[in-house]
Amino acid sequence: MRLIALARSFRARPTLPETTGPLQFRCFQPDFAPRDPDAKPKKYKYPAFYDPYGPRPAPSDKIIQLAERIAALAPEERCQLGPTLGERLRLPKLQPISTEGLDLGSQGGPAGASKAEEKKVEKTAFDVKLEKFDTAAKIKVIKEVRTFTSLGLKEAKDLVEKVPCVLKQGVTKEEANDIIEKIKAAGGVAVME
Repeated sequence: MRLIALARSFRARPTLPETTGPLQFRCFQPDFAPRDPDAKPKKYKYPAFYDPYGPRPAPSDKIIQLAERIAALAPEERCQLGPTLGERLRLPKLQPISTEGLDLGSQGGPAGASKAEEKKVEKTAFDVKLEKFDTAAKIKVIKEVRTFTSLGLKEAKDLVEKVPCVLKQGVTKEEANDIIEKIKAAGGVAVME
């Protein structure tokens, strides 16, 4: 009995929001007419092309004559037209846009040149890859792998058993050669990539 009285003391919230004027829902408005389900969709006529500036006035005769004179110029003279107008109107000079880090594909001239430069740049970081090892010298190879990596015995054993695998990444050429010599002395074959 007490539970029912307690439940009645709480005011239940209405499921629809309270309205502060005429009903807010479109279907309750007096001018609402439901859409005919059999009606065909309206077809609109779109312009042949979109012009965001709207209709423009026709160019004056002076502008048309100027355009004809420019079109009649030789291609060499037309090339000089842009820079000359820029100087005369004191327009700011355009700064070249850096394409560094962008892949412009086959058409990118400067990027293609930088790829050739990258090939000339000597590689500084190398990876040491274990190619194979003598099964009799497996334990020696595992011990040697543990000396230059911070792996435990189990991790080093699992790494060696996954041959071919990368033992160490991003080392200098001297360090990579030193590791390769140590692996070779232990009975394995490692290469530098």
